[in-house]
Amino acid sequence: MIEILLIVLFSLFGVLLGVITGLLPGLHVNNVALLIVSTSGIIISVCMPLTTFGVSTNFLLVLIAGFIMSISISHSFHDTIPTTFIGAPEEDTALAVLPAHRLLLKGEGYKAVTLAVLGSIGAMLVCLALLVPLRFIIGPPLNAYLFVRDVMAWLLIAVVLLLLATEKTRITELGTKGWVPSAAGILFAAFVFLLSGLFGLLIFNFPVSSPLGLPAPVLFPALAGLFGLPTLLTSVSQKPVIPPQTVEPFFMNSIEKKASIVSTLTGSLAGILVSIIPGLTTATGTVLAMTARQKQSSEQTIVTLSAVNTASSFFVLIILFVLLRPRSGVTIAINELLPIEAWTGVSLPTTLIYLLMFLVLSGFFSYFLCLYIGKMFAKKFHRIPYTTLVLFTIVLVISLVFLFTGIMGLLVLFVATCIGFLPLCWGVRRSHCMGVLLLPIILYFL
Repeated sequence: MIEILLIVLFSLFGVLLGVITGLLPGLHVNNVALLIVSTSGIIISVCMPLTTFGVSTNFLLVLIAGFIMSISISHSFHDTIPTTFIGAPEEDTALAVLPAHRLLLKGEGYKAVTLAVLGSIGAMLVCLALLVPLRFIIGPPLNAYLFVRDVMAWLLIAVVLLLLATEKTRITELGTKGWVPSAAGILFAAFVFLLSGLFGLLIFNFPVSSPLGLPAPVLFPALAGLFGLPTLLTSVSQKPVIPPQTVEPFFMNSIEKKASIVSTLTGSLAGILVSIIPGLTTATGTVLAMTARQKQSSEQTIVTLSAVNTASSFFVLIILFVLLRPRSGVTIAINELLPIEAWTGVSLPTTLIYLLMFLVLSGFFSYFLCLYIGKMFAKKFHRIPYTTLVLFTIVLVISLVFLFTGIMGLLVLFVATCIGFLPLCWGVRRSHCMGVLLLPIILYFL
């Protein structure tokens, strides 16, 4: 009984910390996870009195790992709020900025949050339903991952070519008719991809270090610059007027319900794919899912992206136990905390059962908490000076980059921001900036 109570308690604490990481642009859950691992000894010391109630030290490690997973799931729910109301995305939510802002400027910011929450909770249900079947497909006896691994480079190249081929931006400076404007849009998208990829190769071993001794991932300033600051700086220059937001519940008709179910399903499958294949991100997964659906309304893009984001956060844990491969900072942290027992049979390993309990509980808590916080934002947000808030967010992102990666991290942030402005200036998809990850990984597998 004490174990169940502790799981509920640590899940709730994790969700609350995930609210903070989700609402603060630039504070990624991977950094928090690695920080928790580095202080796990202190956490265990604080929790040692629990051993008098029969709680083992190993279970304390499970609680810390579950705490980290709860932060990750909560983050995947709540990061839609700054995406919608502030426009400071991370790489996981970069594609949602324009759709969410379209609704915000129509006074429907709360609707955007609600759609995102529905996509996230739906993705968790899809992942739970597919848990056992995918275990047998990815792992033994079918071992589909072994085949995928052998053709990984060509698979990633095919994904890149698909992303470029589906770029619909037309460079109207070259004309408004014929194939030339469309071809120029694809070529510019390819240029953004290659430039981002070369940037990724250059910073791969860049000597960043935290002045406070914190974990110093070089991708943090790179992704903040590619996706975060350009949007924020554009918001400051344009100074949009945010109308009062509608906070009344909205109702879907049968067509919208069907579309949302399809978006959740395709987004969940794309999120699972992202968790399996290294180098793919949720932004890329969303493009693939929307391409498969061939429908790109603002509402369904938000649902799809949220489903991809949460499904990826969910399934990286399953991949850790099936393939014994950590695919994110969160699972790297869990892998360092716990001995991972491979899931080879029908029955789940005990540790995985405990962690799935954390996932389900944190998803349940996050669903209601995100709707509540989103409603509070919608009610009060139009009274807040938008430009001041965006400027504060810019200062916060720059400060976090310095605290985590130092002066060299600020240099990476500056260069990444310059590259990140290119898609905004020409209107191509910002997902092409994912070349920062995809090109180095493709070359690695080649």
